[in-house]
This record gives sequence, structure tokens and C-alpha cells, in this order.
Amino acid sequence: MKIYIKTYGCQMNERDSEACSGMLVARGHSLAETEKEADVLIYNTCSVRDQAERKAIGKVGIMKRLKRKKPDLIIGIMGCMAQNHGEELLKELPHVDFIIGTGQLHKVPDIIEELSNERVKHVLVTENPDVLDEMATHYAIDNNQIFAQVAITRGCNRFCSYCIVPYVRGREISRKIADIVKEVNELVQNGVKEILLLGQNVAAFGLGGDVNPPAPDVSPFADLLVELNDIEGLERIRFTSPYPSYFTDKLINAIATLPKVCNNIQLPLQSGSDRILKKMNRQYTAEQYLEIINKLKKSIPEVTFATDVIVGFPEETDEDFAATRDLLNEVGFVNAYLFKYSPRQGTPAAKIADQVPQEVKENRHQILLEDLKQRTVAHNKTFVGTTQQILVEGPSKRNSERWTGKTTNGKHVMFTWQDGIQPGSIINVAIKHCSTASLFGDIVE
Repeated sequence: MKIYIKTYGCQMNERDSEACSGMLVARGHSLAETEKEADVLIYNTCSVRDQAERKAIGKVGIMKRLKRKKPDLIIGIMGCMAQNHGEELLKELPHVDFIIGTGQLHKVPDIIEELSNERVKHVLVTENPDVLDEMATHYAIDNNQIFAQVAITRGCNRFCSYCIVPYVRGREISRKIADIVKEVNELVQNGVKEILLLGQNVAAFGLGGDVNPPAPDVSPFADLLVELNDIEGLERIRFTSPYPSYFTDKLINAIATLPKVCNNIQLPLQSGSDRILKKMNRQYTAEQYLEIINKLKKSIPEVTFATDVIVGFPEETDEDFAATRDLLNEVGFVNAYLFKYSPRQGTPAAKIADQVPQEVKENRHQILLEDLKQRTVAHNKTFVGTTQQILVEGPSKRNSERWTGKTTNGKHVMFTWQDGIQPGSIINVAIKHCSTASLFGDIVE
């Protein structure tokens, strides 16, 4: 059968879709490039924001027309929205054949085969098994692919007051180091040069779901990084998304001393106000967050930081927002994912009566975006006149004669292609000028 998978949401969803594709192809199915040519449509959904759910429901709703023309078409919904709403989705979308929650990814091939023989609605959202084998499955990894995502944990135990992830992804579980090392070795043997380690809270890897900050000399995640750093042929290791409290001295030292671990770190802040952090159930203060940042800066002079921030959280005052803005500028983030707060049904924050007006959220959001633009431009200018080592990614989508790559601290570099340069090559580029988004230069010996 020809199967089309549409993915909404985060990198973990992208990774789940890839794993699902790999399992389906291993069963003899093929992937369709468009919905019209498919025998099976699967929508991997997100529940982090209401808009993401509405977008997915709207898309699946439109597919009712296609099913009228193709009565044998199988339509399924998987992922966080499926886990969140379960059988309720069938009332709104009766033409859907199966609903698969976040813990049943490995059952998708069986369900599709069952549905091809007998049309019985399937709703599987209650289990949350400690089975992580499917997380190691990849689709079409070959010598043309230098980058791969590797899921190392699933679920979250933090229960931030605004977040629905623990309810739809389940409790936090980690894979074994040996299994991850085996997966990465196989990826590298097939040409992969850079990996991105994924999890709702990657830095809590191997801690058994403990929400208490570990001792300074404890970090199973650091142990994993050491093992991965030793893999011959692997060039770079990135990770997302960690929780600040797990950045122990051991982890900071590992990042600083392991040459393959990249020096661009995403460290979600969410707010620079201690009052708002407490309401968010983020178990650190602005001062504690800044202490971690300063340790990383001291250990890694060239380090750059990205972060996540929510503006307009319930009861956020002008003073709270100013504290966030000041902290963002003090750290000097060169990338930030800035979100306007939207309530998620079932979370504690949605019950707070004093919601910030939308126009205030919009205004604060624009202020932070402009600050980010100015910081990024200023930071990019510091690279002009320097020579940077980059991992070549391939041709630019806009100009095939210009290629692109990335520095260890996450800067995109554009350069004119030369004979012999291939994706995965490590080259030096002399930086001539910059834009808000990229650096531009020429290859040097």
C-alpha cells in the first residue's frame, strides 16, 4: 500500500513519523508523495497549542471529500492530539479509521494491515508502554544523508503549569546507552555525520524520572555524550531540549571538553521573573538559571545560546516582562523561540482568571523579536574577518551554486561551491560579510 504521513509539531513528532515510515516500509509498504495518490493517510498531530490542533482537525476534515471518491482510503490520526482526545475525535471526524496515541507507534503497521482486511474502528490511546525499540527505526538513511535525529527519552515528569506534554506523552522513560550507541553506529556507517539527540528533557536522561536536581557530579546524560563522542566517523552531536536544573558540573564539563559536542545550547528559560517562574512550576529562579549560563560561558568561551520564552503568561505584569527582557539581553541569546501564551485545557495555568489581553501579548512579543534581531545582527558581525570550521550540509535551496554549512556554535554559513566539496565535508570558510540569518564567505585551505 502507498502511505502518506503528514507531521505537525515538534522534532519529536518528526522523529516518530520517520520511525513509523521505517516500520511501514519494512513491512513492504511504500511512501506516497501526495495525499491523492495514497491508499493510507496518517496525520501525526500536536497538542502543545490550540492552533496546532485546529489546523490538524481542519486538514483531516477536508480529507472527507477524498474518501468519498476513494471509499477504500484508510485515514488515521496519531500523536499528541490523538492521545489527548482519543475517541472524541471520531465524533467530529467520523471518516477516520484509527486513532493511535503516543505509546502505540509500534502498532501502526499491524493496524493498517487489519484495516485492509476488515474496516473496524481502532482507538488505542490508553497504554504507555516502556517499549522503546521503535525509537531506533529509521527510514531511508543512506550516504546522501549526513544528519539524523535520535530519540533518547520519551515523556516528561516536570508538569509545568502551562504544558500538556506530560499528559499526552506520558511519564519520563530513557533508553539504554548501549542501544543508543548501537543506533548511532549504524547511522554513521550509512553516512551520517551529525546527530540531534531528542527528548522532552534530554538532560534528565537515565535518572529514572527523578524531578530533583542531581548532585553536581551526577549526569547519565554526560556519560552518554562520552560514549557517543568516541564513535569514529561521527563529527557532531547536538541535543534538544534540556531542563536547566539538570545542568550539573559534570554535564557542563562534558560539553566543554568533548570535541564533538556542539557549542550551541538550547536552554529553555520561559520567563525571567521569579514570580512567573513559580506560577509556571519551573523549579529554578532567574539567578539559578543565570548561574548555569555563566558556568557554561566560563567553560566554553565561544558558546552560543538559544532558548524558549512565553510572553503573556497569566498575571504577567509589565515588571515581570521587563525582567524577562533584561535577562534575555544579559545572556545574549542569538536564537529564541518566542511564544504568545495560549491556554491548554486540562492544565493548571488555564484556570487562572487573570489572563493577559491578546494585544498586550502581541506588543510584548514584537518587542522581544526586535531585541533578538538586534542581538543576532551584532553577534554575526563579530564573525566577519574570522575563519570558521563548518560541516557542509549541501546546496542552498535558493542558489545551487552557493552551498551551506554550520559552525559548531550553530551559525549558518553560505559559501561558493568548489570541486570536491560534498555534504559531510569539514572545511574552513573565511567570513566576508553577514546578514541577520547567515554568514557568507569563501573556502580557504
